[in-house]
Amino acid sequence: MNRDEHRGVRESLGAYALGGLPDAERTAVRAHLDGCAECRAELAEIEPVLGPLNRVDPDRLDRTPVPPPELGEQIVARAVGERRPARPRGVLVAAAAVVVAAALAGGVGFAAGSRATPDVPREPVQVQALDARVNASATVVPHTWGVEITLEAGGFRDGAVYRVVVLDEAGRRVGAGEFVGTGEAPMRCNLNTSVLRAQATGFDVLDAGGTVVVHGEL
Repeated sequence: MNRDEHRGVRESLGAYALGGLPDAERTAVRAHLDGCAECRAELAEIEPVLGPLNRVDPDRLDRTPVPPPELGEQIVARAVGERRPARPRGVLVAAAAVVVAAALAGGVGFAAGSRATPDVPREPVQVQALDARVNASATVVPHTWGVEITLEAGGFRDGAVYRVVVLDEAGRRVGAGEFVGTGEAPMRCNLNTSVLRAQATGFDVLDAGGTVVVHGEL
């Protein structure tokens, strides 16, 4: 089995666990699991969320939940207001960035966790910074529940909140989380989206005014 075929099986694990695959595909996935410890481990990570997912009523999912736009600023303001003398501002801002990204990553990606499987190779992404002050690079990891993006960058305006959206082949812009700029200090941010790797075509980092400051091709 080549890499693309293996990725296809991994992306089918969620549907397999929920009993949503046709008989032929289900048989193929089961046969693959018999000989693949990596996929068995990922299936084991999915199983704890099956109970809650099976209780979801699809008819009530009429729109994607969106966090309040002011949530990022509120978290940053509280973190800065509660700074301790022994903890410099840079550490507080970095901590706030982690809190914002975790709080706003949302959806199945948040429920399943943002930890990448250690032995899954990361895919480098072609990144273009549209703001001259910003330098950035990114990698992605495909999961059965979506895509994880790791963004490493510097030059985002210190204390400003940035929003990340993933573009899919249907032209949709799906939220992947938010982070707080750390100025010239380097930052590393993990972002999650429910868009599957095969359907994702790129991602944008937007400032508070909605201007694209970084674009990545997937």
